[in-house]
This record gives sequence, C-alpha cells and structure tokens, in this order.
Amino acid sequence: MFELNIPGVGQLHCEHLLLDCNGTLTCDGMLLEGVAPRLEKLAQHMHIEVVTADTYGNATATLRTLGCGIQIIPAANQAEAKRDHLAALGAASCIAIGNGYNDALMLKDAAIGIGVMQHEGAAGITLQYADIICRDILDALDLLLQPKRLAATLRR
Repeated sequence: MFELNIPGVGQLHCEHLLLDCNGTLTCDGMLLEGVAPRLEKLAQHMHIEVVTADTYGNATATLRTLGCGIQIIPAANQAEAKRDHLAALGAASCIAIGNGYNDALMLKDAAIGIGVMQHEGAAGITLQYADIICRDILDALDLLLQPKRLAATLRR
C-alpha cells in the first residue's frame, strides 16, 4: 500500500495505480524506456493495472512482462469505462495517470489524478481534471517513488 501524509489534506492510503497505455506508458504502441523498472519497484507497494482502448492492438503483448493487470475497454464510451473501472477498484484508494480525453473522468475521480504531456500530447480537459501535471510518465512515476515530491506538490 502507498501511504502518504499530505500537509493540509491528510493521510492518503492508496492500494491501486491505474494507468492509461497509449500516450502514457507507450508512444506509437512501444513501451517508453525507463517505465518497466519503475513499475517493478511500485508493484512492491501497490497493485498496478492498465486500462486501455488498445489503439495499436499490442497492449497485452507489450505489457505482459510487467506483471500488471490489463483491462482492454471497448471502442464506445471509453471515458466512462475507465471511470467505471476506477470505481470498481475503489476510487478513493487509486492513483490514476493518463493523457487522453478518455482519461479525464478517471483522473477527476481518483484520489490523485496525474496528467502527463509527452510525445502524443494531452487533452485539455484531462489536464484540467488532473491534480498534478507532469512532463512525462517517468516524472509521474518518480513522484510515487519519491513521495515527498508528491506531498510538496499537493500540500495546501
């Protein structure tokens, strides 16, 4: 479990990390360098799941070795499907990371929503709903590996 005391907010207990795939963990369907070792470290503390529309059709093969759960969602109502998956895990115990329009509701409802803006860009509404914006997935994952950074960003 990921636990953190955020000044002015209180104690945060998160069991799950819910991630988008395309544009977040991958670029053009290829896993970004540096993601795998960070996810391996985080998996020692939290359950990691990827929820994806699988734009390139290779999410399962790409993510298989990372030891995370993979949920492929249908083409219709993707934002709602991601939000519903978050709710099923327990939104209050989830940190979510994404970049796309279909990630906005997931980031809005998560205990902490982190938007990333890298090679594939980020949807404006997703950045609006995120609690934190990072320049890339490595910085976002490093916030969780170095939780004092996260506390410093979110303190009130």
